[in-house]
Amino acid sequence: MENKVETNKESAKKRLFSAIQPSGDLTLGNYLGAIRNWVVLQDEYDSVFSIADLHSLTVRQEPAALRRNTLSMAASLIACGIDAERHPLFVQSHVHEHAELAWILECNTMFGELSRMTQFKDKSARHADNINAGLFTYPSLMAADILLYNADAVPVGEDQRQHVELARDVAIRMNGLYNGVFTVPESFIPKYGARVKSLADPTKKMSKSDANQNAFVLILDDKDTVVRKFKKAVTDSENEIVFREGKDGINNLLTIMSAVSGKTVPALEKEFEGKGYGEFKLAVGETVADALAPIRARYAELMADKEYLTKTLADGAEKAAYVARRTLSKVYKKVGLLQK
Repeated sequence: MENKVETNKESAKKRLFSAIQPSGDLTLGNYLGAIRNWVVLQDEYDSVFSIADLHSLTVRQEPAALRRNTLSMAASLIACGIDAERHPLFVQSHVHEHAELAWILECNTMFGELSRMTQFKDKSARHADNINAGLFTYPSLMAADILLYNADAVPVGEDQRQHVELARDVAIRMNGLYNGVFTVPESFIPKYGARVKSLADPTKKMSKSDANQNAFVLILDDKDTVVRKFKKAVTDSENEIVFREGKDGINNLLTIMSAVSGKTVPALEKEFEGKGYGEFKLAVGETVADALAPIRARYAELMADKEYLTKTLADGAEKAAYVARRTLSKVYKKVGLLQK
């Protein structure tokens, strides 16, 4: 049926589940390291995409901004190439089964498992005035996101691998208790990803939370802004454009240029042999800006058509809920809850 996500048994493809929080504009790092992977992989898998607005509530949100950012994230994902006509793209809170399954999983997740989560420790340190229960238990909600859709594969960065491992552990535990209720997911780092570093400190990951506005590039930055930021990118005191240990800034720029242009790093080293850093940084900036231009244009079109976006998200939630309801009903029956 065209308005439903197939179950794994009905589809010959393995299922992929991906989610992202609506935390504002995407960076170049988000795009090259994750979103572009989703675009490449979406037709290789039976793909499901979610905007994880419930997860964002572990940090205080301004309500109007959260609603705006959620719609903006949907537009960004579609503009980047997610095909929401063929694959469900939905807002997490629009499928209530996520929150319901999370409670069941919390009751089957050990306190010690949650306390060992690295991100809980990191976020607690950054938000010491708001160490809430949701911040502690949100890996159970993430596990629910994954297990609801019988996901086989979850593309994640290294910082999220621990959460997928927890989802696996809980799935295996409940399968043992209740005779095979969940598909056990696998995390993987897609081969297409580029690890993009800060332009101001190339030893750190690019992040829009960086106080230095020149440290990151947003996919919606205009061409002048993109080029200016790359011109200011940190390099080194040498003047040789090669990829090697100790040249973090140049390594980062070569990685970005390779990911955007499709040229190999050795080919780029040869192309820019004998040229200065200034010329190289300008070339990287212009190449990135030109690659992002169609995304910016498509994003503007989508944000001008809110009716299309809201309908697309509603359709995506309906498709996702078809599988989510079936999974939750199965879980409720397995754990002994009386069905109405």
